[in-house]
Amino acid sequence: MLEDKKIAIIGSGTMGQAIVGGLLRSGIPAARLKSTARTRSTSEKISEQFGIECSIHNDEVVRWADITILCVKPKDVEKVCIDLKKKEALVHNPLLISIAAGISTGFIENIVGSDTPVLRAMPNTPCFIGKGMTVVSKGANATDEHVEIARAIFSPLGRFIELEEKHMDTVTGLSASGPAFIYVIIEALADGGVMRGLPRNVATELVAQMTLGAAAMVLATGKHPAALKDDVTTPAGCTIAGILALEDGRIRSVLARGVETAAKVAAELGK
Repeated sequence: MLEDKKIAIIGSGTMGQAIVGGLLRSGIPAARLKSTARTRSTSEKISEQFGIECSIHNDEVVRWADITILCVKPKDVEKVCIDLKKKEALVHNPLLISIAAGISTGFIENIVGSDTPVLRAMPNTPCFIGKGMTVVSKGANATDEHVEIARAIFSPLGRFIELEEKHMDTVTGLSASGPAFIYVIIEALADGGVMRGLPRNVATELVAQMTLGAAAMVLATGKHPAALKDDVTTPAGCTIAGILALEDGRIRSVLARGVETAAKVAAELGK
């Protein structure tokens, strides 16, 4: 799907760099990638790090590209899109993929015009190491073929699925914010190991690998997490005792409410 396609990444933050790295690992030649950054010093750093051209001029890069990925903060999307429209950088109607939280495809379409196909994507930071999750939804003028182009872009970064756009704010609260929640949990579990005498680095390694393995079990087996939990929880054992202590702290509702709150805030970012 990406054969001979030229791809522009607008914004060189964490996700912009993750996407560039993933595309290069997937075999896309550096000559078919360009990115942008706010400052010349950052653009020079990106060029040196990845071996691609990185500019401070969004319109020049977008005008060159067949596919443009907006990796800017939600508050900057409107300004960037207006500028691209004003400078006629979108007259060739490239596929436009936005990863900005809370920004709908309709919002972007109203700025850039109805002829430009728009996809909304929500990757997460584990994409940086090829273990991420990306969800995409179609705008009014995007087709299944455009989704397959997005799949080819994001699959090297991890898993990929398509959902209706009505789910995207929840996806943001769960999948995009979720790694931060898991890091808090990893840190807290490691604290428990340290309290029992383990060195900090050992406790952290044990928890991180355990988390990785448990997540892989969910994906590999397809079993409900509750069933996998029951496989570990023997009668009158230490695991059930620990689970009851967690339930005393209302861990389920606290985590679920965390997702709910993050999703609500994500929805407000586009208003």
